[in-house]
Amino acid sequence: MVKNYVALLFFNLVFLAVLQSQDMQIFKVQDFDLKGKVKSCLVITDYGKESFEFNRDGLLVKTVTQYNDTDQDITYYKYSNNELLEKRMESYKNNILDATTSMANFYSVDSLPQKKVLEKIISYDKEFLEQQEYVYDAKGRLVKITTSNEDGVDETTVEYTPYKNELTKSFFINSVLEKSIRTSERKGKAGVQKIVLTKEYIDGEPNTAVEEIFDVNEKLISKEFFRYSTTEKKFVQEKKLLYTYDKDGMLDKVTSKTATSQSVKEYIFQFDSNKEKNWIKQIITPDNTYTTRRITYFPVDEKEG
Repeated sequence: MVKNYVALLFFNLVFLAVLQSQDMQIFKVQDFDLKGKVKSCLVITDYGKESFEFNRDGLLVKTVTQYNDTDQDITYYKYSNNELLEKRMESYKNNILDATTSMANFYSVDSLPQKKVLEKIISYDKEFLEQQEYVYDAKGRLVKITTSNEDGVDETTVEYTPYKNELTKSFFINSVLEKSIRTSERKGKAGVQKIVLTKEYIDGEPNTAVEEIFDVNEKLISKEFFRYSTTEKKFVQEKKLLYTYDKDGMLDKVTSKTATSQSVKEYIFQFDSNKEKNWIKQIITPDNTYTTRRITYFPVDEKEG
């Protein structure tokens, strides 16, 4: 997930990872831990910078990842009726466009009798790279992806299995289980918590797992990492992260626990003067790493007050 205080740098790699997770996603202002009518956000860290631009509907329209003075990636997004229509990823090396690594993604939507999205990926030197067809059910849930490229055709199917207060979403590539995501709820002293257990498989065999727990305000409060032990025939915990927040709901500290160690990172934020306050500086101790954000906003319309 992009929000929940994950570092925003090198977003294009994150976007590709999302697509590889077998689902399409349109990014909005709130996905970047931003509030209000944000027009642009420049993220600066001690190891690079990246900028994001949004339209008035809060949809992401442009990202620029600056690796150094001469190398950068620029991605443009175009929409029609809030549907992604086109995405162009341009890679510049020594300030020159690299046509072999730059590509354009074109999307077409067919809503009858069931929603289908066709994605075609073509490089800037006009080489066909890949085509993907996304098929959705009557509830708007992704149920199948057909991928075609020079290596052949692969089919990803998605199954939804409800059980009491749980829902398991399973991904199969050419009928082999690749991933399962089980979402459930449980009642606690502070209200209903959401639990998301994600298991990854290799050739149908269990490999790793991550369990995330969210509080009643949908804030991440714990995250556990597991690996599958072939000798014990079960998932074994490797690390657990505990998240705590201040009275304003901002991340206060993250405690990391393993079988042999424990460490704590504390978060300090500075905010802008916008009506819906956004943080403009984040400092993490004891590492003393920092992230600075320069945020601009759309002018407020008179009718909006």
